Amino acid sequence: MGFRMGIVGLPNVGKSTLFNALTRTAAAQAANFPFCTIEPNVGEVAVPDARLQKISAIAGSKAVIPARMTFVDIAGLVRGASKGEGLGNQFLANIREVDAIAHVLRCFEDGDVTHVEGRIDPIADAETIETELMIADLESIERRLKNLERRIRGGDKEAVAQDRLLRLALDALEKGRPARTVTVAAEDRGLWRQLQLLTAKPVLYVCNVEEAAAASGNAQSDRVAEMAAGQGAAHVVISARIEEELAQLPPEEAAMFLEEMGLAEPGLDRLIRAGYDLLGLQTYFTAGPKEARAWTIARGTLAPQAAGVIHGDFERGFIRAETIAYDDYVALGGEAGAREAGKLRVEGKTYEVKDGDVLHFLFNA
Repeated sequence: MGFRMGIVGLPNVGKSTLFNALTRTAAAQAANFPFCTIEPNVGEVAVPDARLQKISAIAGSKAVIPARMTFVDIAGLVRGASKGEGLGNQFLANIREVDAIAHVLRCFEDGDVTHVEGRIDPIADAETIETELMIADLESIERRLKNLERRIRGGDKEAVAQDRLLRLALDALEKGRPARTVTVAAEDRGLWRQLQLLTAKPVLYVCNVEEAAAASGNAQSDRVAEMAAGQGAAHVVISARIEEELAQLPPEEAAMFLEEMGLAEPGLDRLIRAGYDLLGLQTYFTAGPKEARAWTIARGTLAPQAAGVIHGDFERGFIRAETIAYDDYVALGGEAGAREAGKLRVEGKTYEVKDGDVLHFLFNA
């Protein structure tokens, strides 16, 4: 399953620096002028999970394959983007293609790095982008509602459902609230996602602070934390500069650097996990002599669909899943010990896979 998180923000807030660190490349040009990222850069990163290494050691696996998440570095947005200012139209098109938004906010002072609006105010920056996305959604909804009229008159049930959901979003937007604040019934969620409303996407606020504030944040990141809490959103504090330096160091030197900075782990690890949580994702594992591997699924996924992430034939021919909870797998020394202790369970088509499950699927070819 491919999950894509778009890195967005005003120009010169540290988006490309952060992306470079995330992907351990210099693919995105980090330069001190607006729109240096003209095409969205895409990079896949491993989801940090210490459990995978433990499973691999127990299983004696030759290869270790972590779960992956895709990050997209999207060109900077400016006020008026919904009207085509800057790279507005391109920005809006690119953001429709991601599953969630990591909104980078500048929470550092630096006279050498210009701000597109001449001031440091992360709350105002967040409001600028949110407003542009809301305006774009309003205009899109109005066009769609008009285009649905003929289909509705013809009795098209899907058009009726789209009309109903679009009007729910329109009501929220007209009240100054993003579409993600709309409560959508379970049976409507698939169609709701197909609408691809910009403000329906979940948001993670990323506070880019100066190096000295990487461990505890600063006054600006505290303001963002308060804003995020009020929205029921998540936030992380990170220093893109530190992460960029870490990305260029060997593991041993990186660990020493983190200790010197008073950091328990790279901020990128927290960012990736926060993105994983934001998207409602979880991990299950497969393990054997050949490889130990982490697989990404949405919370609530049933066993046949989890098997389908490996291969469609696994889902179509699903018979059962031999299941061991992670804690049992580690405590009992792997599959053999878990089987002997009665901790290996046989689960069927209605089993909801749990985070950390170690699974072996049986299926008809």
